Amino acid sequence: METTGTGRRRAAERKRDTLERLTTERDVWVSTAHPEHGPHQVPLWFQWDGRAVWMCTGARSVTARNVREDPRVRLALPDSFDVVLIEGAAECFPDREVPTAGADAFTEKFGWDPRTEEGSFLYVRVTPRTVRAWRGEPELRGRVIMRAGTWLA
Repeated sequence: METTGTGRRRAAERKRDTLERLTTERDVWVSTAHPEHGPHQVPLWFQWDGRAVWMCTGARSVTARNVREDPRVRLALPDSFDVVLIEGAAECFPDREVPTAGADAFTEKFGWDPRTEEGSFLYVRVTPRTVRAWRGEPELRGRVIMRAGTWLA
């Protein structure tokens, strides 16, 4: 995948590149908010299952508290030139109740299984509702590649 060009990609190319990055990257910035405590942002490991982003965090973390109170989240892949922003609603699964396929895929990717740890963890699944992707100023127009959960390309 080329990330240094400034030429304008078609929507189908943006979708292809975004899906590739969701499959291969390790970290995502997770932004949440709480009505009393305000916004919070943290990087987490993530696993893309082809339809949703899976993450895991401590059950008592600020992220866990926030998504339980308000499930709206924004995710950002960590590149300020090749931008991918995902908005969706978080679904929460305690580590003892997480669907096996999601937890197993997470474990396979990272070699770490939170279900075997002593502390409690929360798996968070975010199904995208809106995805924006752009590389530099030439792609600002038309940067929405998913709207209302449907790919536009």
